[in-house]
Amino acid sequence: MSTRETHATPTPAIAELGPRFFSFVEGLRRPVVFFDLETTGIDPMRDRIIELCLLRVCPLPVAIEAPRSWRVNPEMKIPSESTKIHRLTDDDVRDAPKFADIADDILALIRDADLAGFSVSRFDVRVLLNEFARCGKGLSASEVRVVDSQVIFHRREPRDLSAAMRYYADKPLPDAHTAEADTIASLEVFAGQLRRYEDLPIDVDQLHDISATINAGFVDSARRFVWRDEEPVFNFGKLKDKPLRWAAADPNEREYLRWILQQPFEDDTKAVVREALEGKIRRSPHG
Repeated sequence: MSTRETHATPTPAIAELGPRFFSFVEGLRRPVVFFDLETTGIDPMRDRIIELCLLRVCPLPVAIEAPRSWRVNPEMKIPSESTKIHRLTDDDVRDAPKFADIADDILALIRDADLAGFSVSRFDVRVLLNEFARCGKGLSASEVRVVDSQVIFHRREPRDLSAAMRYYADKPLPDAHTAEADTIASLEVFAGQLRRYEDLPIDVDQLHDISATINAGFVDSARRFVWRDEEPVFNFGKLKDKPLRWAAADPNEREYLRWILQQPFEDDTKAVVREALEGKIRRSPHG
């Protein structure tokens, strides 16, 4: 049902993946389904699937099945911030099936199987289970074991200062977690990055822009507001997921905004709220 089986990315043969992978598959007690989702946002309770792909690896006989992909109508508007990441728009999924329409097809592939993917444990699995719950399909977290290759990656290839020192400066970090040693190490790591990446800017403004991308989805430093459709949306409290513009226009909710200004919140959080009360709604600088 509305499955796309034209594959831009070729699926590797078992032999290409090495003898250890073959042994892994041979030892499986049931299939493992590798999967990935594209969604409307980053809230696993609220956001919806707009694209997913499932790829089954089976032990008897040992085989990698062809991946199956779906576009899904999320029954909600796709925020522009999300479109910038996956390039999928409302028009792309307008005529796609709803998740409830394909839930049985997906269950047929993952029921009595385990799941695997990259960075799926904390978000993708939760989104998928919530989609099943919305349409009354009984699949719970306790039924599924998950293999997350990102977790393995981070455990085997640490991303701390000691690891960065070995990678960029080719030496160990003495006295880790003393302020002086860590400060000097951060200097050496940055110098090593400039040596390794010749296209890395040497201008502070440009380096700041690169460093700030980790907070690009948030309006304020405390992450109490997020950008959605290029305007602030509450990320906390009783108005979580509600637009700030809506709250500022509602007489009852304006009292809540005034209450926020009396709390020990960060100055930039209060500035966003204060401007909204004055009728000025910020627009995302990344728009």
